[in-house]
Amino acid sequence: MSENIISPLPGIFYRKPGPDKEPFVNEGDAVEAGQTIGLIEIMKQFSEVRTETAGILTSFEIEDYGMVNAGDVIAVMN
Repeated sequence: MSENIISPLPGIFYRKPGPDKEPFVNEGDAVEAGQTIGLIEIMKQFSEVRTETAGILTSFEIEDYGMVNAGDVIAVMN
């Protein structure tokens, strides 16, 4: 059964903690409950996007540096 990771707020989604850093997680990676998978920036404020359960991150639905709205699906886990 898949689980959607939903954006809690609007902004720009980042998969990396910084431009020269590795992504928090890649498609196909195992993730733990509460693990950070990305950041959302709104007006120079950054909020972590975390998983609620453990599983495998199967896909990102938003591109790195992509715009998201509150309620948008950011990623899908199995």
